[in-house]
Amino acid sequence: MLQARQLGKELYVGIHSDEEILKNKGPVVMTLKERVKAVDACKWSTQSVPDAPYVTDPKVMDEYGCKYVVHGDDITTDANGEDCYQEVKDLGKFVVVKRTPNILTTDLVGRMLLMSKDHHYQPIHDINSHILLEKKENLDKFAQYATDKTGLKPGSGVYLNIDSNKELHVLVEPSKETLNKYKSIAYVDGGFDLFHPGHIEALRLVKQDAIKNDCAVIVGVHDDRTINEFKGLNYPIMNIFERALCILQCEYVDGIVLGAPFSPTPQFLSKLPGTVAAVYHGPTPVEEEPYAEVKDKGLFKEIGPHEFSNINTEFIVHRVLGNKEAYEARQKAKGWKADHEAKLRLEEQSRLKSS
Repeated sequence: MLQARQLGKELYVGIHSDEEILKNKGPVVMTLKERVKAVDACKWSTQSVPDAPYVTDPKVMDEYGCKYVVHGDDITTDANGEDCYQEVKDLGKFVVVKRTPNILTTDLVGRMLLMSKDHHYQPIHDINSHILLEKKENLDKFAQYATDKTGLKPGSGVYLNIDSNKELHVLVEPSKETLNKYKSIAYVDGGFDLFHPGHIEALRLVKQDAIKNDCAVIVGVHDDRTINEFKGLNYPIMNIFERALCILQCEYVDGIVLGAPFSPTPQFLSKLPGTVAAVYHGPTPVEEEPYAEVKDKGLFKEIGPHEFSNINTEFIVHRVLGNKEAYEARQKAKGWKADHEAKLRLEEQSRLKSS
């Protein structure tokens, strides 16, 4: 979606119905309503198009004034094994962008089913010798996802909390416009695992309140070990890198802090790039202790119940595990489809070379 937005002035995002996905791919993890919520909250999306046909229809593109359809550098087939984009390819209306690796529904479902923790990162204690920050492509991703609504200019700030006694390390400088907002800050923290509509709606409500009070929204992101110590099993399902990117793409966020402490103490809050006006917490039950000090200072604000407050990470995981057989069948089918789609891609590349 970021790459697609960078190619034009507007981005319309087609979202398939639950029935179409079940027919062509397998059972959905999130409902159409939930997926529309996610797309609408993406800062690079101009408008969502619910119930978009699984096989892209040029007539639907024309209806929304879209000249091109953008897709990753793989081939997607329907239930009959036919290329979903063949018609628009033939019309010269197909644009390819690089597929984002690792952050795929198939991968996440696999982690839930296997109960694996191999994807977790160790806490960051040294910026110069940590696997997450040693890779330039990871740092580039932070910068790309922190861009503004055009996907081309600086936007949000990305900070790293390494030591409680040291200042925050700046991984991505915010734009001057964003920096001006930081004079007053609305802070909210959490794991934001499987970034879902519950998180999105909570952030929207924080942003709504922050705008009224002329505040920027800074999100504290707990590291993998902190979440695992609190929740156990193989949580978080998404590691800190993946969760950070999900939060950064959300239009309700002005900056993030990686490695935020479980308890937002006044000492930690004083390190943020502005004066904290309020500390928010969603409807998820939590012991009072983590917020005791900010409550004493009158900074604590609770986000009340909302339309998606029944959804949390465990809810999504239980949804998957409750349909384990169906999802395992989806994974097997995905393997078969992947082989078939890879064959089609090789054939297409061969045709393009010969032409």
